[in-house]
Amino acid sequence: MCDAAAEIISAAATGEIKQMIKPDTTRKCIVSGELRDKRELLRFTETPDGQVVPDLKRRLGGRGVYVVCAKKQLEKAVAANLFAKALKRKVKVDAALVDTVEEILKKQALRAVSLARKSGCLIWGLDKVLEALKKQKAEFLIEAGDENSDGRKKIVSHAEGIEIFSLFDADELDEELKHSNTAHAAVLKGSAAGLVRESFARLAAFRNN
Repeated sequence: MCDAAAEIISAAATGEIKQMIKPDTTRKCIVSGELRDKRELLRFTETPDGQVVPDLKRRLGGRGVYVVCAKKQLEKAVAANLFAKALKRKVKVDAALVDTVEEILKKQALRAVSLARKSGCLIWGLDKVLEALKKQKAEFLIEAGDENSDGRKKIVSHAEGIEIFSLFDADELDEELKHSNTAHAAVLKGSAAGLVRESFARLAAFRNN
């Protein structure tokens, strides 16, 4: 069932996941000057009235400029007025641009959680997650960022070599899963798991770099 859901998730989770099947192309980060794969970068463009806006799904027209997917790098781009330098004209940059980008990435990752739930590729609850780990069915785990209990210790003891994402608090997971007190979840192995992980990894990279 997880494999069958891959196409659904790839079409709806972030919009940019589809780029995985296309040949790699590179763009230059306006902060570091490095050439990076576009999947490692955040795209921005300019509206007709000169406003810089994020285009993380790479669908908007106009000239694009790129910043590596890292919060600190984007903060540097804003502080040093690098968008204007890259676009070679005076542009307007919202003071909340960094927060806006983080919120977009967060919504994309939460949408992936919801889609994984609907497709049957996601389970939650301590006992179910532990069972999936014991049977080696879990591709990666999702843990509430505010979780700090004995359950977490049990999960960690059985999750050697398994990636654990702690990107959301319990309330945020509850809302997406239509459940209460969600502390632990697992995305099951299958092609859909890689697609869900893509959106998680982008949010994690943005926050941690």
